[in-house]
Amino acid sequence: MKRFFFASLLLLSLSLPLQAMDIQTKDAYVRAVPPVSEVTAAFMQLHNNSQQDRKLVAASSPASKIVELHTHTAVDGVMQMRQVEYINLPAGGFAELKPGGLHLMLIGLKQPLKVDERVQISLSLDDGSIIELDVPVRPMQMMMQHQHQHQHQH
Repeated sequence: MKRFFFASLLLLSLSLPLQAMDIQTKDAYVRAVPPVSEVTAAFMQLHNNSQQDRKLVAASSPASKIVELHTHTAVDGVMQMRQVEYINLPAGGFAELKPGGLHLMLIGLKQPLKVDERVQISLSLDDGSIIELDVPVRPMQMMMQHQHQHQHQH
């Protein structure tokens, strides 16, 4: 009986999401959108504290039907959003997901998101590890102020 109990605990622990301790997030948030909108975006910095290059290969959230990795690209002089297969996380470096650049698109929102609500997002890395995030919803004006302050700090 004890053997069965410990075997069950082992299987349970193996089925839990792995935490990518070498990858850390900073300043994560989801953009508030009007209640009629079915899409929004999430932004953050992803710091890779390991000695190995990593890739963010997928994301998901119970708040939306789909989460896609996106970037903005100039096509014939017009900025367009494009889905990407992965986002590089260089060893000892970081990737910045920000408006006008790399970001996560939450598509098919299941309900309107309210400012200061929390959104669960799971990030999947190329090594099979998963990072679970609890991200605040921020209003557009506040995000612009934050970006402006952040730009002046560099």
